[in-house]
Amino acid sequence: MSTEATMNGNHGAGGSEHQQNGSTFAAAKTSVLTPVSTSGVMPQADKSEKFKGSEFKRWQQKMLFYLTTLGVANFLTEDAPVVSEEETDFHVRNAYDAWHQGYFLCKNYVLNCLEDSLYSIFAGTKTSKELWEALDKKYRVEDAGTKKYVVVKFLDYKMVDSRSVVVHAEELQIIIHDVHAEGMVLPDQFIVAAMIEKLPSGWTDFKNYLKHKREEMKPEDLIVRLRVEEDNRRYHQKPGSSEDSKANLIERGRSSKRPRPNEKR
Repeated sequence: MSTEATMNGNHGAGGSEHQQNGSTFAAAKTSVLTPVSTSGVMPQADKSEKFKGSEFKRWQQKMLFYLTTLGVANFLTEDAPVVSEEETDFHVRNAYDAWHQGYFLCKNYVLNCLEDSLYSIFAGTKTSKELWEALDKKYRVEDAGTKKYVVVKFLDYKMVDSRSVVVHAEELQIIIHDVHAEGMVLPDQFIVAAMIEKLPSGWTDFKNYLKHKREEMKPEDLIVRLRVEEDNRRYHQKPGSSEDSKANLIERGRSSKRPRPNEKR
């Protein structure tokens, strides 16, 4: 008995087709091929920025989240179904058409988030899975050197007296975040010690003070201390501050002791 005859016979028997091989295939195809919409479960995310050929991993993560909210992320990993041209089962044909509509949307969502030059290169891919894998293969390999780059960037970072140490510390935090994003987690005590060691020459006394403190600090606690110290230094350097007045008094005292031009010693 043919598959078609089996399915027709089972439909006539009151819908017991799920117990037969041919119609079990049809039911399975229906459940696999039908796209699942998540629009009623979660709000749609903002469209990802266009990929320009750099920072692929970050763009890929944002793109994946965007496609998930649209309910088409499954088409990045699913192979195109194969259905015979002679297939006459309505549910199978309907699910097949629905799958192709979903993959078409998914593929073009990704393409539209590529810069024009990259769009032209990857537009020829046949499915969203093929497109996703082609991007991953090309740009993830190029990102392999990112680990070495962020480590060197962290080690070579230097603070200078002409800039705010708080700004320096916040820039270091961004670099450390990139290090963590590459799977290399640094303990807080290491980060704090590195930040202290990188303080500029004008902060030598405060650096030694921090080194001899026994209490443990998190990077955020250190930045708070640096901000307080920096604010204090700025205050004492302002004209009219107590330190400035004291310096003026000393200078006046020295000037009063100097002999005037016409005064005899």
